[in-house]
Amino acid sequence: MLFDRMMRAARLDVGLYEEVEADQTATSQAATVVGIAAVCGAIGTGVAAVTQGNSGQAVLGAIASLVAAFLGWVLWSYITYWVGTSIFKGTATPGEMLRTIGFAQTPGVLNILAFIPVVGGLIGIVVAIWALVAGVIALRQALDISTGQAVITAIIGFIPYFLLLCLVGAIVGGAGSLLGGLTGR
Repeated sequence: MLFDRMMRAARLDVGLYEEVEADQTATSQAATVVGIAAVCGAIGTGVAAVTQGNSGQAVLGAIASLVAAFLGWVLWSYITYWVGTSIFKGTATPGEMLRTIGFAQTPGVLNILAFIPVVGGLIGIVVAIWALVAGVIALRQALDISTGQAVITAIIGFIPYFLLLCLVGAIVGGAGSLLGGLTGR
């Protein structure tokens, strides 16, 4: 059932987003989707780091990407919940937001291919756009707002999410530099 739901989420099936919005038992499935996408991304970037001789940074990067994925999921869900319900008078619960936004991260599974030279970067761009479109659909369906309002909600919600990613990147980069200094690399 999870795989089927993930495939439907990747196909941008509006019915899937309505289904998981209403299914209060699907929150753990949404968390699993976030975890699977994060692990795939961590593997892809980890393999790339190892092939470039940065194995210590690969481990730190993998841990940081898992933490950032879950923090980002929760943060974006709650911020978009607040924006959508307070500014656009959408109707949703935080749980509905977590479920729909969690499933919208399904395209991130393809980030496992990030290690492929040139193609990996292109895949990353396509995945980011695809996940953004899925996120807008998730917001629209969960909040029962227009597509335009969902786009604005996504943009406002993305700003703190982006800042979180920058913070995690700075921490990992600093820790990677420290680790490199300790190991002589």
